[in-house]
Amino acid sequence: MSDIAISINDVSKMYKLYDKPVDRLKESLGLTKQKKYKEHYALDHISFQVGKGETVGIIGTNGSGKSTILKIITGVLNPTGGEVVVDGRISALLELGAGFNMEYTGLENVYLNGTMIGFSREEIDEKLQDILDFADIGDFIHQPVKTYSSGMFVRLAFAVAINIEPEILIVDEALSVGDVFFQAKCFRKFEDFKKDGKTILFVSHDLGSISKYCDRVVLLNKGHKLAEGAPKEMVDLYKKVLVGQADEALAALVEGSDEEEVQEEPAALETEDMQDPSTGWLKPFPLNPQQLEYGDRKGEFIDFAIVDDAGNYTNTIEKNSTFKIMAKVRFNDHVQEPIIAYTFKNVHGTEITGTNTMYEKQDIKPCEAGDEVIVTFTQEMNLQGGEYLLSLGCTGFQDGEFTVFHRLYDICNITCISSKNTVGYFDMNSAVSVNYLE
Repeated sequence: MSDIAISINDVSKMYKLYDKPVDRLKESLGLTKQKKYKEHYALDHISFQVGKGETVGIIGTNGSGKSTILKIITGVLNPTGGEVVVDGRISALLELGAGFNMEYTGLENVYLNGTMIGFSREEIDEKLQDILDFADIGDFIHQPVKTYSSGMFVRLAFAVAINIEPEILIVDEALSVGDVFFQAKCFRKFEDFKKDGKTILFVSHDLGSISKYCDRVVLLNKGHKLAEGAPKEMVDLYKKVLVGQADEALAALVEGSDEEEVQEEPAALETEDMQDPSTGWLKPFPLNPQQLEYGDRKGEFIDFAIVDDAGNYTNTIEKNSTFKIMAKVRFNDHVQEPIIAYTFKNVHGTEITGTNTMYEKQDIKPCEAGDEVIVTFTQEMNLQGGEYLLSLGCTGFQDGEFTVFHRLYDICNITCISSKNTVGYFDMNSAVSVNYLE
């Protein structure tokens, strides 16, 4: 018996992109001999294997082919080339609504999905109460699915997928849905599934979950398999992909694999190196096209950088690590008392934390037109894992009046990677002891 649950062998998926709908029609009717389409490869000769009992994560930017490979594995899509071999009964939780008939009731969809996976009605009957208890949607189970809220929908979908005890579970971004209590229940069930030695293929943008649960990670980029390996190694490489440094990181990874000893972490960049305009801080960071910008521009931001504890330019920071926010300001007029600030907001727009040079008692001397200043904030990342928005501010006092010179709201996102989250926005890094009394 093979120890391989899923084998992906040289799989490609090509889509034909037509400039005009009539070109597709002409080609289908054989009215033209010219090629009227462009070839787009969502997947380009991908190969990897998933062992039985292994939890493998797939990560990559949007458009890298993650969902496409899952749909090919589950039979939703056919590959253009290559072969997929699956040994075991699959339960897949892909995009919301996949495999559900909106006209059927929730109960009817439970039996429909179970039958499609390969269970008999008697086997589904045995699991039905567990599914209903997990979904916890009450009498709505007897109502058509089209009347469900998105929360009820995903509760039922996840309950069916994970309670019918498949040999292989495939999950695409489904553990981060529903309310916080349902998410906790999903993760507990997910952990039980892993402890039972089941095979899991897991796609997520939540790098904390990828690091915590996966034995191995496959990194895709623009339809190509960039690398595969240990979770931390792949997450570090993915951080480089996010800021356009994939080639250098991959070269270092290949070079490191040829060495007998593990390479040391790269040294942090020196401040003098940061001050060199040729380093081009701004280039790697994805900027928000809807950022709010205003001020009289007597002082203005001309560059910024986010640097992790290994000296990498990245907007993905690991929880409890030290990182830097650097801002370069040019002054276009005399400014008596400039103040440089940064703030973090959550995705709902609530300001979570921030500071400035005045609060930190690092006063900046008066500046004249043409002067440039670099301000570096070095701190620990103690926020919970998640997505945050960075804002920068250059303000100050002119003739005793508070003045805004330049503000950039929500200029860039920062992702905090965490394998352990607590309640609220911050982690107090508690040290816990337990004493058992006789």
